[in-house]
Amino acid sequence: MSRKDILKDVETVVIKVGTSSITGGGNSVFEGFMDSVAEQVKKLKDMGKRVLIVSSGAIGVGLAAMEAKPKPKEVPIRQAAASVGQGILMQKWNESFQKQGLIVSQILLTYDFYSDREKYLNLRNAIQTLLQYDVVPIINENDVVCIREIDAVFGDNDTLSAYVCSKMDADLLIILSDVDGLYDRNPKIHPDAKIVHTVTDVSSVEHMAGDPTSRVGTGGMRTKLKAAEICSEAGCNMIIASSSEPDAIVKAVSGDEIGTIFLAGEKERKKSRWIREAHAKGALIVDKGAAEKLMKGNVSLLAVGVRDVIGRFERGDVVNIEYSGKVIAKGIPDYDSEEVFRIRGIHSDKIEAVLGHKSYDDVIRSENIALM
Repeated sequence: MSRKDILKDVETVVIKVGTSSITGGGNSVFEGFMDSVAEQVKKLKDMGKRVLIVSSGAIGVGLAAMEAKPKPKEVPIRQAAASVGQGILMQKWNESFQKQGLIVSQILLTYDFYSDREKYLNLRNAIQTLLQYDVVPIINENDVVCIREIDAVFGDNDTLSAYVCSKMDADLLIILSDVDGLYDRNPKIHPDAKIVHTVTDVSSVEHMAGDPTSRVGTGGMRTKLKAAEICSEAGCNMIIASSSEPDAIVKAVSGDEIGTIFLAGEKERKKSRWIREAHAKGALIVDKGAAEKLMKGNVSLLAVGVRDVIGRFERGDVVNIEYSGKVIAKGIPDYDSEEVFRIRGIHSDKIEAVLGHKSYDDVIRSENIALM
């Protein structure tokens, strides 16, 4: 199957931009590159794609602005530099995207967002709302308070971008790097090294990873392969491409033979398997009409179809969906047990009046339901 066939249904794209790309290998922001990213994002949005950006560079830009040269393990200065650099980065991103008539938002994450279910759901809801309003979210780790991320454990946002893809159900992660892709050997040492255009099994190429190639960034090929593993488990394809390649982002999304693509399995199948195997914290009893619709597949569970709530659960917990004494499906609700109990049997347009807020029209969205 060609890349164009593999990527023809891509809807949500996450673009990870590394420090060396943002600075052009120097000590300050490379505005020409940021303008190019903004222009390409505009093209993707004109194609109907949803786009998120994970941007590195805050520490490097901040250090340059402060004229500071910390020792390798001198964390406080790096924290201060992140605080300075993040403001500079966002100003430059905003200027570049304004030229394209686009609005950007800033999201600073700590790494517990992917393990704390409530934080994840709040983040997901906020990002989905931003995308609905045609805003481009620009995401970075919160280096001011996240000590371990500064210490290069997560690798210049490579891992962060993969987690964002996983939790946001993205279809494609594009990592823009200072290399063209994955090579069978280090091209800086071996002139005859050959690029690997397609990877189906990340474990089979782990021996090809080398050390970081950038002086200011922390992400080497090893962290990118780790990101590929996370994306694969989430059913998201990933491409490593050179940031110096003209229109690299548009070419990658369009299915051109650029960089290295890491292929993933079927997203829904893996997610459904996880939901079916997860421990249920409670149960929703549904009526006949809701049960029949659910059994046909690819439909959401509305509050009007819920007759009773069993047990206590939080938003994001897995629950059984039962009819006539049998578990017909499992799902991940966007409301907790008390909220579902209060809105059971009512139409979606009444939810906000009852609860004082409304996350979704659905109690459980179709993508979060797995039939048994």
